[in-house]
Amino acid sequence: MVPARRNTQTWLPDIFNDFFDTNWMGHSNATAPAINVLEHEKSYELQLAAPGMTKEDFKVTLDTEGDLVINMEKKAEEEQKKHGHYLRREFSYSKFQQTMLLPEDADREKIAAKVENGVLTVDIPKIAKVKTEDTNRQIQVQ
Repeated sequence: MVPARRNTQTWLPDIFNDFFDTNWMGHSNATAPAINVLEHEKSYELQLAAPGMTKEDFKVTLDTEGDLVINMEKKAEEEQKKHGHYLRREFSYSKFQQTMLLPEDADREKIAAKVENGVLTVDIPKIAKVKTEDTNRQIQVQ
């Protein structure tokens, strides 16, 4: 199945569309988790809101094109409420997938992820820039 571009709500600010493009990827449910992307001097930090999820509910991978793929799936558990039932339930994600294009300076070999307090945090280090010496040298003309 090839995902089709859709004109839907932008999940990230327009400045990130070139690198963290999310508009073209279809979502498996109507309510997708909120995503924040922070840029630090030496890394990018992606935060995905995932209340009630554990690290076992996530699979974070790089696909064959080097894009970041986040899969989240909560196995359906039989919830038996003896004294009530939900009238409205919005933060129950059963399955979600998001693919994000990484910037060119992302160090794909050192990406790390963790889940803490209902937030998946993916740390994407930047490739260290090698300083080139500004040397002034004369080139001999022959």
